[in-house]
Amino acid sequence: MKVLLFPIALLTGSLALAQTQAAKDTVKTNAKEIEGVTIVARKPTVESKVDRTVFNVANSAIVAGNTTWDVLRMTPLVSVDNNDDVKAEGQMVTVYINDRKSVFTGKELKEYLKTIPADNLLKIEVITSPSSRYETSGSVINIVLKKRDDEGMKGSISLNNRQSTKNSQYTNFNLNYHKKKFTQTLIGSYSNGTYVQKNETLDTRYKNNRINTTSVETEMRNESPSLSSTSEFEINDKNNIGLVLEYYQNRNLSFGESGGKLTEDGKPDDIYNQTQNTWGFSRTLGTNAFYKYYDKEKNRILDVNIGTNYTGNDNDNLIDKRGTSIADKMGQLGVLSNNQMRNYYLKVDYTQPLGKSGGTIEVGGKTEFNNHVISNGLYGTSINDPLSEYFNLARNDRFHYEDNLSSLYANYSKTFFKKLETRIGIRYEYMDFKVRQDVAGTERKDSYGTFLPNLLLKYSFSDKYDVSLTYNRSIWRPWYSEFNPFLVPDINGTYSRGNLSLNPNPNDRLYLKFGILKKYFISARYMHTNQDYWTTYVTENGRTVSLPGNFDGKVEKYYLFANTNQNFLKNKLNVNVGFGWYYINNKDFNEKNQLGAKDYISYWGGSANISYTNLFNKNINLSAWMEIANQNNGNSYANNTNVFHNISVTKIFPKTQMELSMQLMNIFKRPYADNTTYSQDGTFREYSKWDWYGVSLTFVKRFGNQKVKENTKTDVEKNSGGGK
Repeated sequence: MKVLLFPIALLTGSLALAQTQAAKDTVKTNAKEIEGVTIVARKPTVESKVDRTVFNVANSAIVAGNTTWDVLRMTPLVSVDNNDDVKAEGQMVTVYINDRKSVFTGKELKEYLKTIPADNLLKIEVITSPSSRYETSGSVINIVLKKRDDEGMKGSISLNNRQSTKNSQYTNFNLNYHKKKFTQTLIGSYSNGTYVQKNETLDTRYKNNRINTTSVETEMRNESPSLSSTSEFEINDKNNIGLVLEYYQNRNLSFGESGGKLTEDGKPDDIYNQTQNTWGFSRTLGTNAFYKYYDKEKNRILDVNIGTNYTGNDNDNLIDKRGTSIADKMGQLGVLSNNQMRNYYLKVDYTQPLGKSGGTIEVGGKTEFNNHVISNGLYGTSINDPLSEYFNLARNDRFHYEDNLSSLYANYSKTFFKKLETRIGIRYEYMDFKVRQDVAGTERKDSYGTFLPNLLLKYSFSDKYDVSLTYNRSIWRPWYSEFNPFLVPDINGTYSRGNLSLNPNPNDRLYLKFGILKKYFISARYMHTNQDYWTTYVTENGRTVSLPGNFDGKVEKYYLFANTNQNFLKNKLNVNVGFGWYYINNKDFNEKNQLGAKDYISYWGGSANISYTNLFNKNINLSAWMEIANQNNGNSYANNTNVFHNISVTKIFPKTQMELSMQLMNIFKRPYADNTTYSQDGTFREYSKWDWYGVSLTFVKRFGNQKVKENTKTDVEKNSGGGK
């Protein structure tokens, strides 16, 4: 920790000294170069609004050499766990891209965001208190891309090489053409990367002091081309139509090797080795046709979106397991899976002022249909051997998931006495779903409706002091594949399956924030839920099986956070620092589920973003980022605190519109995860070492006019962030 803080402090001090010296020197600088830098520096890097924190990254040093996934990891309030799940303030989130809900989650979201160049980012909004407009289970992360609409052709091409355990390459291009009322944007990318991950597990859930220890090292290779097209036509000053097409493809190969050891009462029982070869291929196609009506004078907006999303995923895993004393019970087993996801949706949103009262009403709704199918099959000689541990496994099955989720919402916003901003909203969602297996014949049908209210209040004592209060009720629904009960083996010697009995998890959140001098913010949050579902481990026919399980019991989470965003040296040095304290009361949750875990969890976490623009007036941009984070998830507790860090240097050549950047990732300490998961019959501990470290070099060539335009929003959305 001290080793990391010292160079960052030294870097900050050096920047301040360098700028002072540069001010004394009479350096001749091209006027256009100064103008370009000044435009970037005017907007704060981080803005704290009533219901969201906005990370303005457009044209900043942090985007150089990074993908959107990389920048998302460095966004204030955001963390990513070892399962690649994105969280805000420690809670699961719903990710939107340009106000459109992403169809990806977990590792699929990671791979998709890695295909979007960070150079295309305008900002990332972390919406901790979303309005009723959003279909969300908690907080929302909205990734906003740039919109260029100057005449002619413009764009960029970038080449990136990253060295961690293995070498990876990444390239992308952006093309934008605007002619009078028509705008066409094309974004393409190709990545070819090799990644290494190490895992160790300690399973102590057995009787007779039996312990299973496993070490795994996996090398994964991914090839991911992608292409997206956005066409927009302005019919007149008030009417726009457009079409978005997205294609993403991923081909992956991985090889994993594990070694396991079984002991009983401290004595060796068996030693085994296992290898796993995995081949996978997936493709995703998304379409979105939209119509937008915007009357600027009357501040009326109508948005209509209709679209489809399709994802196909094929995987073939071949496992070879051998033991010293029970080799005849081992053998080869192949797992074939085919996953087909189909989504269809229609969404309508309308906003307008309400009478002469100064209020704004927003109404809308969405209906979507999902039809997903997962086919699983096993092959290999070991499944026919009655002495094999793979004997009696289900050979094949076809899992179906269908649902219809419809929602209606209304928000009303108004400012009283020029000091009190208010927003009250209600959202109603109705879910009707059906899951079934063809061979096993298991089936479940269910439906339910729920009201999700929210409230926002902000009182400004003066231009420099304000206080805000928000309340949100939300519901987290299981991901469709978490229902699939087909049992498959994993490389660490365990098995995994879904759970047909999973239930949704509602929760309530209360959020209080104080703003001081427009630079300092102190916030407190309270979250409450009476049920949840998390990964658990059970023993079935002598096998260790991981699955998502329902957990009843009250959980209360408390959170205090202090944040400041400062600009120094004529806005060239920007510093954003946030630090928080988390306290979780799991006592009732643990007692009802007979978990031997801690009843109370207390830990610290925070992040810092430092950027410096135009060092020595030589168009050199520097940035540094650091995060301190724990990973506590329900019945899974962190045994370590991670310190992530990233330092980058970018040299800009304005006349040729070229950039060259170098990035150092976690060079002082490689991040890892160490978590213990508690179940009714013992604990399962897992240690993971990530491949997110090393150095990367990026070259960028731009052409055309790079001026960026903000997406049009209503006054309510601009001032309080209460809308989209």
